[in-house]
Amino acid sequence: MQCSYFDAGRCRSCTLLDRPYPEQLAGKELHCRTLLAGYPDLQWLPPAASREAGFRNKAKMVVGGTSRNPTIGILDDQGRGVDLSGCGLCAPGLQAVFPVLAAFIRQARLTPYDVPRRSGELKYLIVTESPDGELMLRLVLRSEQLVGRIRGHLPALLQALPQLKVVSVNLHPEHKAVVEGEREILLTEQSTLRMGLNGLDLHLRPQSFFQTNTAIAAELYRQGRAWVEELAPSSVWDLYCGVGGFALHCAAGSRDVVGIETSPEAVASAELSSREAGLDRVRFQTGDATAFALAAEAEPDLVIVNPPRRGIGRELSGWLESSSVQHVVYSSCNAVSLARDLAAMPSFTAQRARVLDMFPQSAHYEVMVLLERT
Repeated sequence: MQCSYFDAGRCRSCTLLDRPYPEQLAGKELHCRTLLAGYPDLQWLPPAASREAGFRNKAKMVVGGTSRNPTIGILDDQGRGVDLSGCGLCAPGLQAVFPVLAAFIRQARLTPYDVPRRSGELKYLIVTESPDGELMLRLVLRSEQLVGRIRGHLPALLQALPQLKVVSVNLHPEHKAVVEGEREILLTEQSTLRMGLNGLDLHLRPQSFFQTNTAIAAELYRQGRAWVEELAPSSVWDLYCGVGGFALHCAAGSRDVVGIETSPEAVASAELSSREAGLDRVRFQTGDATAFALAAEAEPDLVIVNPPRRGIGRELSGWLESSSVQHVVYSSCNAVSLARDLAAMPSFTAQRARVLDMFPQSAHYEVMVLLERT
């Protein structure tokens, strides 16, 4: 992928951009194989390659500059805005809306947040595109000061971007290096973005997590479903279930499926998808994955885990090790924590693994492992 920002030294986020893509993918698989070398009989499936560019369905863009001349991109080491509105990682549908959003900032006179001075209001634009080309826009503000002005200019923005279906304001009053705050103000009647994958409609609310690479996310869920269908368990838990991707893909016939997620927004989205699909043996619950497992009276045949980068941790690994669970499907975005968790579960053997390149041009990747109790 050719990138003028990288060539000019304006952005170095893509740490592998100077390497040919086949070399990137091979390096990721080698890295993962090395970490899991303690399983010599592990069957490695062909890696899932991504498009090299235009694969991101979500852009978290810092707003800098001034209301008359805003930048949409990142901040430099001095806290000044660097415009990256032509970033080649973003899907074409996202790139196309950045100039319109810059015009909206100017017309509504939305003052960007000045990090060094700790003044101003608009911190980030978070834009997500569905597989159908519809959009969700979240404006991260320091306070409610500009909400009325945004409401007043919103009809014009919706007219300029008819694909824009969900708009909200996120309030982030603190001066710290996190993208968003806890409070969300919905500005449109529609509250969810429909993400159609593999014949299922997943619903994404403003504060719900969803994989940033739609094509690889679809392959991730297909792979998980294939392994579950082959094993045909009667009961499945999907821990760290997000908006229910794995749980909904693995629902079938008389199988009981439970999804556990800490985010109420994500659980509400998953429940909506389940109702629409008529899946009456799937239920979702808000809560901590480890606490749920430790308190459960009965254990499932198979557990799916898709934790954040820190992994599932010692306590949940220990519960799985001592449980009667026969199979685990572990989807990981950090092979280092994956290897550590597997070492804490010696009763399970890694049977199959597959690298899925969710994040081209960087060293990050997703890996799925099928574990079987021995």
